[in-house]
Amino acid sequence: QVQLVESGGGLVQAGGSLRLSCAASGRTFSNYAMAWFRQAPGKEREFVAAVSRSGSSTVYADSVKGRFTISRDNAKNTVYLQMNSLKPEDTAVYYCAANRGNIDYTPRAYDYWGQGTQVTVSS
Repeated sequence: QVQLVESGGGLVQAGGSLRLSCAASGRTFSNYAMAWFRQAPGKEREFVAAVSRSGSSTVYADSVKGRFTISRDNAKNTVYLQMNSLKPEDTAVYYCAANRGNIDYTPRAYDYWGQGTQVTVSS
């Protein structure tokens, strides 16, 4: 079992920045690929970014490429999402997720989920 707790969400103006953190506990953190997903009201949960177990590989959704950066610190059991140049369409609840396999774009591939943190970008 892996427990995931997100933090760092909030209200920010368009063009601003936020840094999300996801602290993991339970099993060995470095055994899991990690990802961020988001879900806006009335929409399906969508992939944002993922990082491999070692942190050497990252992938991003086209909508955030060049603006968001995912990283992890295996010594601290934490994954981060640095979000720059935020847009109103980035408004959503952001979830981190852990996958015992490899990086994947689909929510069903992930075994453990956090409770989510709200990000609101005002125009």
